[in-house]
Amino acid sequence: MAHIDLTALTTWITAAATDHPKDLPERLAELTGVQRSTALRRLGQLIELQWLTRTGQGKEVVYGPGLLRQVVHHYALDGLGEDLPWSRDFVRYVALPPHVLRLTQHAFCELLNNAIDHSDGSGVTVSLRQTPSHVQLLVSDDGCGVFDKICHTFALDDPHIAMLELSKGKLTTQPERHTGHGLYFTSRLADVFDLHANEQAFQHRSWEGTGWRSGQPMNRQGTSVYLSIALDTPRTLESVINAHSLDGSGVRFERTAVPLQLAVTPQVGLESRAQARLVASRLTHFRLAELDFSGIPYIGHSFADELFRVLPRHQPALNLSPINMSPAVAAMVDSVVV
Repeated sequence: MAHIDLTALTTWITAAATDHPKDLPERLAELTGVQRSTALRRLGQLIELQWLTRTGQGKEVVYGPGLLRQVVHHYALDGLGEDLPWSRDFVRYVALPPHVLRLTQHAFCELLNNAIDHSDGSGVTVSLRQTPSHVQLLVSDDGCGVFDKICHTFALDDPHIAMLELSKGKLTTQPERHTGHGLYFTSRLADVFDLHANEQAFQHRSWEGTGWRSGQPMNRQGTSVYLSIALDTPRTLESVINAHSLDGSGVRFERTAVPLQLAVTPQVGLESRAQARLVASRLTHFRLAELDFSGIPYIGHSFADELFRVLPRHQPALNLSPINMSPAVAAMVDSVVV
């Protein structure tokens, strides 16, 4: 092969520079079939692009990974464990602050385990990328798709409602093996979190509070999860977990926030008692559920009455706290609360 595709080379160079710091030109020439001089020119380009470092002179030259790093691996899901890929194939090729490294390992293992246990697929591709400012993770399987799996398991017929249920937390299709904490907390530890499955995509941004919004889906079968964490984030795994305890200092998953915007469309608002019961579903699993009305200008009387007067009387453990209400929404809630 006389030509070297620099873009393809970036998925190889980080591991190669780490494992072959003194004979990297020879390794590249052998891999691509080019002359050593051509390999040296390509490595020089990678240095300029910050994918590579070079120290020393002559025979004492030593290469190393640059500020940009990327490692990509594909795995068969049958018999795969999520711990070995992290420790063997990824962690030694990144240089992250300790608390960011822990966040990244947690996300890596949770997302890969989800693909192993829930996707019903045959393979998964994992890409871990480091830039001067962020660490980015993409986990893509070829399974049935997370929203299809939730709809099938819980007899739902709308991916948006599947996402609403997922956004509450404590949702799992295998309750005998999982608590439903993993994907919820993983979305909260990232600055950017994108969830794609078949023809649907939803995005969560840390600076937008509890909200989820629709995104542009990838054109592929299965589930793909992308996240990005700033290297200077003050966020820690403990702070994310503690924020969901009732007093803000424990490790129990006691409080959640429900982004009600997932339950509406431009044509369908929150009007019915059936919608209220859907919103309240499973919220007795939490000691406090904040109902986030961001982006919702108004609600119907029947919805408000069922959610804030009828259901709490029949379910004493249901503790609901509306937040981010418009004046019209707040007035309707006040009209039914006695």
